[in-house]
Amino acid sequence: MNNHELTQAANLRRSRRKYLDQAIAPDVQEKLQAFADAYGAAGDMRIELVFNDGTAFAGFRKSYGLLTGVQHYAGLIAKRGCSIAEEKMGYFGELFMLQAVALGLGTCWVGGSFRRADCPFELADDEQLYCAITLGHCAPDDNARERFIQSMTHRRTKRAEDMMAAANNAPDWFVAGVQAVERAPSARNLQPWMFSYQDDMACVTLVNSRSWVDLGIAKLHFALGAGAGTWQWGDGGAFTRE
Repeated sequence: MNNHELTQAANLRRSRRKYLDQAIAPDVQEKLQAFADAYGAAGDMRIELVFNDGTAFAGFRKSYGLLTGVQHYAGLIAKRGCSIAEEKMGYFGELFMLQAVALGLGTCWVGGSFRRADCPFELADDEQLYCAITLGHCAPDDNARERFIQSMTHRRTKRAEDMMAAANNAPDWFVAGVQAVERAPSARNLQPWMFSYQDDMACVTLVNSRSWVDLGIAKLHFALGAGAGTWQWGDGGAFTRE
């Protein structure tokens, strides 16, 4: 999938929490598995898929939001206690999510609203199951319940100008990159990042946060908006456009 198609998926994506009792077709499962393998390898992590087993989500309630009907999901597993591993998880996990959206599935990043002990994953001593991405078919429109949960658990989305600093005379590609980040998901929709431009490079830093997964997600969305380029990993990492 090219950059334009991924950008379209990013514009369509929204967190879905109510899933239909409907199987994911075998050919779609195969495509998801291929993406999971590719992005897991690229991100030095594992993206483990679960189909037709929602035990870890059944009846679970927590502040993140109410999830119902979850039967399919991806578990994101990486080295324990490594901020770069978490950042890569956000970057390549979001790429995986956008591919799922492009395949017509509803998705949602989930950090706490599931029971990790009920997930069928074998973890090495130095590994951790950080989060999950729910997958499945959803009704075409958000129902009233989903809209209520969205209003209760999320703040208003920041505008691009609220996420830019020291961007005088910045080129169009930088502005387009930050505008693309408006659509990036983050924990509680806090969008805890600030972008700056200097010497033909963009930089991003976390603001009052150590959510490395969110940082990776933001970098991915910026790259889609800005066009071809390469990010350095880490807080304060620079983006060099090709």
